[in-house]
Amino acid sequence: MLKTIDGLARRLVGSSLVNMRRFLFRILSVGPIPNHIAFILDGHRRYAKQRNIAEGNGHRAGFLALMSMLKYCYELGVKYMTIYVFSIDNFKRRPEEVRFLMDLMMEKIEGLLKQESVINEYGVRIHFVGNLNLLDEPVRVAVEKATQATANNTKSNLLICMAYTSSDEIVHAVKASCQEKWNEIQQLNANQSPNAVTAGEKLERDHFIYLVDIERHTYMGLAPEPDILIRTSGTSRLSNFLLWQTTNCLLYSPKVLFPAIGLRHLLWAVLNFQRVYPHLEKEKKQL
Repeated sequence: MLKTIDGLARRLVGSSLVNMRRFLFRILSVGPIPNHIAFILDGHRRYAKQRNIAEGNGHRAGFLALMSMLKYCYELGVKYMTIYVFSIDNFKRRPEEVRFLMDLMMEKIEGLLKQESVINEYGVRIHFVGNLNLLDEPVRVAVEKATQATANNTKSNLLICMAYTSSDEIVHAVKASCQEKWNEIQQLNANQSPNAVTAGEKLERDHFIYLVDIERHTYMGLAPEPDILIRTSGTSRLSNFLLWQTTNCLLYSPKVLFPAIGLRHLLWAVLNFQRVYPHLEKEKKQL
């Protein structure tokens, strides 16, 4: 009898919290809603150290917090969410730590595809962003599996940055743009009439590399620029993340460690975004 009453009480409390959250989101929806929110997931190891638990448990707590953030963002109407889970610089950590993180990433990628996961509940398409050739073979297989499994989802998008840095992204985009233009020049030369006198002028006019060419070849070219970038643990550095895309992005650095992030932090970020939205839009139009 007591177990039945306790279970009923938990369901009632849970239902009340869901209704309250939806009510808050309806109020927020009166103002502009960010289309894209990016997260730097900072503080897992410190969270574990503060609670005297294994580092792996800190990362697992962070995964649960991430699932909650995904749910909140998609309920609010955010169409794109980007998370920075593994930098190229992270490969410089101790080999055993890198190995553990690779195994954990593979485990969590597979967990995202479970039928009861937030990904399936909200129709989320997963994109993996970065120099994926640097990942171990089992992780690349898991990445490909998740990409294919969610390819037909259209309601929202989750971009997972793995083996990523902005400097690597920019170098990649410049190289790809140069290669594309070189291929165009070679093709034009092959098809050019020997008697044409305007070939040099056409090459000069059509084969410069422009800003749009670079942006098209960035890893993040499949998503609009983020409206909000949240980095937990109170750190205000970008750490080589989305340097190209955050010119007009609101930066928010709550002191909370990522595994402890909650709904109130997201609400505060969105309220601040709505407060400065007219200024951000004005800045974008001036570019």
